[in-house]
Amino acid sequence: MSAVKSSLPEAELKVVGEALQGALVDLLDLSLVAKQVHWNVVGPRFRSVHLQLDEVVDTARQHSDTVAERASTLGVSPDGRAATVASSSAIGEVPTGWIKDADAVRILVDALGAVIVRMRERIEATGDPDPVSQDVIIGLTADLEKHAWMFQAETA
Repeated sequence: MSAVKSSLPEAELKVVGEALQGALVDLLDLSLVAKQVHWNVVGPRFRSVHLQLDEVVDTARQHSDTVAERASTLGVSPDGRAATVASSSAIGEVPTGWIKDADAVRILVDALGAVIVRMRERIEATGDPDPVSQDVIIGLTADLEKHAWMFQAETA
């Protein structure tokens, strides 16, 4: 059942819906991973990494809401349940316990990289069927790439 009807043909809606759902899952997990690392980071660069992680969390949360609302707008029910996120995310597991600042940076570089690769695939997939959804994904990918750049610069 769909309470909202889309103007997109069914086949195109399926492609766009899958792209938006995948983006939602990756963004939700990115916010959780960044917050987990934020709570557990230790080391000489604690403060700067700690604050930088909150910026990633804010970005991921803001964009996850935009993506979920775009899906709803098209009549696709977004699924942000924990089980869905856990089974579908591109991000690997975060270690338990305290995380040294250099390891925290590496974890975020890897997590952002995994998500960005999938977002770029979604940009490609949504171009023809729905440029509006593509634009949403392009914008969030630009923000994620900026975070990735900043974390990578810390490893140079």
